[in-house]
Order: sequence, then structure tokens, then C-alpha cells
Amino acid sequence: MFGSLSRGGDKRTPPARPEDQPLSAGQLGAYGLQHVLTMYGGIVAPPLIVGPAAGLSGPEVGLLVTATLFVSGLATLLQTLGLPKFGARLPLVQGTTFAAVSTMTAIAAQGQGLPAVFGATVVAGLAGLVASFFFGKVVRCFPPVVTGSVITVIGLTLLPVAFGWASGTGNVTARGGSMADIGLAGLTVLIILALSALGTGAVSRLSILLGIALGTACAAAFGMTDFSTVGQGSFFAVPQLLPFGPPVFEISAIVSMTVVIFVVLTETTADILAVGEIVDSRVDARRIGDGLRADMLATTLSPLFGGFASSAFAQNVGVVALTRIKSRYAVAAGGVLMVVLGLLPVMGRVIAAVPLPVLGGAGLVLFGSVAASGIRTLSTVSFHRNANLVLVATVLGIGLVPVAAPHFWDPFPRWFSLIMSSGISAASIVAVLLNLAFNETRRRRPDLPAAPPRHRSPRKGR
Repeated sequence: MFGSLSRGGDKRTPPARPEDQPLSAGQLGAYGLQHVLTMYGGIVAPPLIVGPAAGLSGPEVGLLVTATLFVSGLATLLQTLGLPKFGARLPLVQGTTFAAVSTMTAIAAQGQGLPAVFGATVVAGLAGLVASFFFGKVVRCFPPVVTGSVITVIGLTLLPVAFGWASGTGNVTARGGSMADIGLAGLTVLIILALSALGTGAVSRLSILLGIALGTACAAAFGMTDFSTVGQGSFFAVPQLLPFGPPVFEISAIVSMTVVIFVVLTETTADILAVGEIVDSRVDARRIGDGLRADMLATTLSPLFGGFASSAFAQNVGVVALTRIKSRYAVAAGGVLMVVLGLLPVMGRVIAAVPLPVLGGAGLVLFGSVAASGIRTLSTVSFHRNANLVLVATVLGIGLVPVAAPHFWDPFPRWFSLIMSSGISAASIVAVLLNLAFNETRRRRPDLPAAPPRHRSPRKGR
């Protein structure tokens, strides 16, 4: 596969789309590893949370992590390389969605445990697969004022994850962070900034990877990391089919998970549009539908290997925005590495030894880059004599409610609080509704035009 992706020396036929830029084998390995390191903490967090809730032992949780990496790698390959009707063919990393963690934890802690989670995920994935055939047709509801607002919210809602990592606890609300941990995160930020500003060519584009590597080296020098567990456990392991038994289908679990899947569809749509804006590539309804179908097919098949619901990772949108490496083949290489990590637990243990503060420093730059990309998109929007300023202000406010007040929506019905507790999905829904109300309604106030007049090219002959 890499042979077909690494024809980076042939510049006679430039790609028609930025994301189709071929890369050399060395670039594929380096850029792919950069994506894996960026998303590793996020992709293993859900199994580390859900596994103990289901009563799994330490080795069983490790099996769950390995399965998640393996499935995420396959899903990433499907999304980036694509099959007919499946895959957006954009630089999108697929991983376990955070939107489903609370629901999966509740299901796992009650009833039939993980088998009930897997059964609900299979049925909900099938429902999402059916919905994906018409969900992409709403792309016209995502003009720059909507996409810019949502992309900004994506970056801002991810920042607390980076703060949690920087504190060394993984949870920004938990106590236990130290000046040493925060200092290590700050040092990583300084390294990345220096490499980005002073580096040339490949050094600048690999600033995140090099920053993580140098930050880890500094941590090792000060005794702030531990590689003693790397040699423990098996070196090679093939993922098993149904490692935790056959799925169990419970109605209440299926209903809850189906609601989550529609939240995932909304988030993935926003991520596809975000990365399309960043790489300057056209994203239409068909392409969104192909991306959502890849998402939902991966979600449906993931439980067969012991994995969870799949979603495009907003974290890696930040990598594309910061490094400007637009090639989808770089992300596909990351997908191959994830598959390898799923087969080689020892490699997963090596990456797991990267200290959280180092990941936090890298995440601070990455997630901030996502928000900055959204602001750049908003800079193209007209705010003159229209309601766009109010629209953006409201979307930002609603999108940041889960960050500022995580339990704000708890008094509402569960289905409503589940949707609104995800800042990305809440921002997407509010932005689309307000845009329809302000900019797409046929009746407009004469003193408050909904949008600036569209420019029409003069006809030929005039």
C-alpha cells in the first residue's frame, strides 16, 4: 500500500486536490506517527473509563485498549483511502468518540455489562448508517458563519482536555497537579513554538512530533517518566472476534446509544467541514455522506473486535491546521501505525509512557490552532447590517456551556441533556437553526438583511 502512496519524487502531475498530495515513505512514517501521538491519549481514554465500570480486570482493560487501537486504525484507513460510497477521502483520524463515554459507562455498570454496550452500538451504528444516506444533504445549512463558529467551539471545548493532561492528572477539575507537571507542559509548548518559528521545511512541519519527543526526553532526564512497564506483557497479539462474548441487545441501551449516534453524526459532519476548510478542498453533500457512512460502518463492525462507536477526531484537525500537511495519505499512514499498535501491545506501551504533561503542552497548541482556524473562517463573513454577530455570539455561548458548567443541562430530560452536554453538537445544532432563522428565511426585515447580496458574475457578451 505504501508503494502507491510514496511517489513523492514525481512532480510532473500535481494532484487536482490538496489532500491527494503524494508523500515519500519517510514523510509518511513521520507525519503518520505525529498524528498517532497526538490522538493516542484521547483514543485510549474511553476504554480506560468504560472498562473498570464494567468490572474488567487490568489485563482485560489492556485487551480493550488494544482492540480500540486496531479498530480505529482500520476505520481511519477506510475514511482516508475510501471505498465506493464509503470514506470522505480527507485527512481525518477515526477514533472512539467521547460523546458516548457517559452513556457506555452507564450501560456497562448496569445490566449485562460490556455485551450490552456492544449490542447497543451495533444497532445504533446500523441506524446511523441508514441516516447517513440523507444526513449529508444538509451541507447547504453550513455556510462560513456556521462552520467558522462550530470550528471555533471545537477548539475551545478541546482545550480543557489539554489542561487536564498538562496538570498530570488527565482531569482539569481534579486536584493533584504540580508545578513540575505544568512546567513540563510549558517547556513542551516552548519547544514546539521554537521549532515552528525557527525551523525550516520538515522541522517546522514535524514540530508537534519533535516537541513530544524532546519533551519526553526532558521528562526522562528529570525522572518524570517511567518506561519500566514496556517489557511487561506479550509482544504480539492478534485481536480476537467477540473477545468479551456475544453482544446482548437491551431496548433501553439501544435507545440511549442511538441518540448518541445522531450526536456523533452531527460532530463528524462538523469535523468533515472543518478539515475541508483547512485543506481548501470542496466538501459537498455526497462527500459528507461518504464520510458519515464510513463512520457508521466502522461503528457497526467495531464491537466484533471489542471496540466502541467511531467518530472523526477533532484533535487531529488541529494537527492539519498547525502543520499544513494536507495529504490524506499522512493520516492513512497513521491508520497503518494504529493497526500495528493493535497487533503489537509492546509498541502501545512505549507510546503510553509519554507523560501526560507533554501531551498537554502539545494539545494546548493543537487545540488552540483549531479555534484559530475557526476565527480565520469567520474573518471571511460579513457582519455589516445583518444578524451574524448575534448568531456567532450565541453559538459560542451555548457551545461553551459544557466547559464552564458541566452539569448545567442535568435537570433537563436525558435525551436533551445528552445532546446539549456535547459542546460541539450543541453548537452545530444552534448554529444551523439560527442561520436558517436569520439568513435563509424568505421574510426578511428590510432594515436587517440576513446576508450580504451574493456576487453574480456578469454574463458573457455584456
